[in-house]
Amino acid sequence: MAEPALRAELDSLYLQLLGDLEELETKRAALNTRVEEGWLSLAQARYAMGAKSVGPLQYASRMEPQVCVSASEAQDGLQTFRVIKADSQTPEEVGPREAALRRRKGPTKTHEQESPAAPQDPLNWFGILVPHSLRQAQASFRDGLQLAADIASLQTRISWGRSQLRGLQKKLKQLDPDPGAA
Repeated sequence: MAEPALRAELDSLYLQLLGDLEELETKRAALNTRVEEGWLSLAQARYAMGAKSVGPLQYASRMEPQVCVSASEAQDGLQTFRVIKADSQTPEEVGPREAALRRRKGPTKTHEQESPAAPQDPLNWFGILVPHSLRQAQASFRDGLQLAADIASLQTRISWGRSQLRGLQKKLKQLDPDPGAA
């Protein structure tokens, strides 16, 4: 690769890296804000409902996640992280629950079983009429989780960019071993 083309690619990589670093700083500040808002809303909910009404004793005995973090790798080797809903089924989960049909005797009553795939809203653990601050806390932490996944993706892109930058600088040094001689 010619030296001017290498320098142009190096410049473009520097610009991309600086843009990614700026975006990372913005997302980190937003994450800190969302988490602070979440804790403040949670404290307000504890004040409104009573300190003993919002705590670990109200948690369900068996909790199911509402969201999952999925990591995927692109063709260039970059890993990206996404937040997906836990109730979205994978292709292996779709299909009949039983292998064969059963014949039932007597009157036909439909007895529906509760689907374990759909997680319950954790706010229902604290009652039906929960304060708005508790809903705000939940929304803040959900947004924070999305921001955390975005930050993780940005950090992998930045580290990939830094390694590409080092490789291009090494190539440039090989082409021009003594820059002070000219």
